[in-house]
Amino acid sequence: MADKSTQPQLWTHRSVADTKALYADWAPSYEADVTRMRYATPTRLAAALARFTPDKTVPILDFGCGTGLSGEALAAAGFEAIDGTDISPEMLEQARAKGCYRALWLGTPGEAGARAGSYGAITATGVISLGAAPPEMLDTLLEALAPGGRLAFSYNDPTLADARFMAALDGALTSGKARQLFREHGPHLSEKVTGSDVIVLERR
Repeated sequence: MADKSTQPQLWTHRSVADTKALYADWAPSYEADVTRMRYATPTRLAAALARFTPDKTVPILDFGCGTGLSGEALAAAGFEAIDGTDISPEMLEQARAKGCYRALWLGTPGEAGARAGSYGAITATGVISLGAAPPEMLDTLLEALAPGGRLAFSYNDPTLADARFMAALDGALTSGKARQLFREHGPHLSEKVTGSDVIVLERR
């Protein structure tokens, strides 16, 4: 999965079945690949959420947790109650070995996988993006939060260039459903995608 001919597959439109197949194939080498590419977004996102979440015991849902790199970053930032969900059983198998999650479960595409109001924070590290979860997932995750809860997510460079994803963010803000606490562009991967915006919203 690491060769340059296959990397562009990450940032193109595809079906849920194709997404599952891609990550099933990639799961064994995923962490080695993204580590080599200096994957910076999980640490940046966890730090941003920590800045606006003084209570580190708040339950967090790591949506699209993958192999658990995002959960490890949250734990390193001081968070104590982290659950994770992903639509790839192969990626979840890797996450279970991390030891940083209270619970892990296989998700259903298009659903948050959590009872509304059960989490004070939800993270989606590289998940709501071109080639992964669709733009409308932003609203779905906001609706799963309790009022005052935080949604921390990232848009990588190809996603920032896609009007559908930007419209979803603008709609959440202009509708009054959420207010933006933080947004910063920074490093994402050293190859192909060079940057991402880390964004923290508060549900109203």
